[in-house]
Amino acid sequence: MSTQRFISADPAGAAEVCAQHIFALVKASLAELDRVSLAVSGGSTPKLMFPKMAAMAFPWDRIHLFFVDERCVPPGNSASNYKLANDYLIQAAKIPASNVHRMQGELDPHAAAAAYAAEMRKFFGLVEGEMAEFDIVHRGMGPDAHTASLFPGSPLIEDHTGLTAAVFAPQFNQWRVTLLPGVLEAARHTVFLAAGEDKVEALRGVFGKAYDPQKYPSQIGRENADVAWFLDEKAAVGLK
Repeated sequence: MSTQRFISADPAGAAEVCAQHIFALVKASLAELDRVSLAVSGGSTPKLMFPKMAAMAFPWDRIHLFFVDERCVPPGNSASNYKLANDYLIQAAKIPASNVHRMQGELDPHAAAAAYAAEMRKFFGLVEGEMAEFDIVHRGMGPDAHTASLFPGSPLIEDHTGLTAAVFAPQFNQWRVTLLPGVLEAARHTVFLAAGEDKVEALRGVFGKAYDPQKYPSQIGRENADVAWFLDEKAAVGLK
């Protein structure tokens, strides 16, 4: 078991080091595998990280890009995680379209979740009941310690067998599609990127409190074989 923390002076620095770490994980994985599966998240810090990744010599022909969660909006909507990745990573890095597996946020939320589960089963060659195992999952964390679209108190946090689900986030008045805890726990490598003083209390809970993912969903997968957190100084101020 290994959990590492890397603290940079500012969000841009954290994004740079996180991108470098993902690059190293991809290279190491491709020494053993023909292809690598990488799931990414949306948010303000990935907006800084994606251009860093696009500028690196990733072998994108051997990397398949998935998404940790998505807002139920069309792919061209400014709230879409796919649009963020497309604008700052996919187009810039010229990732082959066949290697990009987006959540179809324009569909009915439950239909979108079912379609993504089917996409994952096809890619990983799963039969019903088997769990998807991503090589690398990049996750963020909200000020309430949520990760993916798994929010404190959600019954979905107890689902360790499903792949995806539709979830309504009342605080945003918004439907989303998210990967479920079993998928996050099964990832070979987990990479968190979080920045800003609004994350201080959440990080104190994630690192300093007993395991309670109902209160701190970002603890999900904390005991994975390889977890790395990339933080800026403002976010990490409360950590020992």
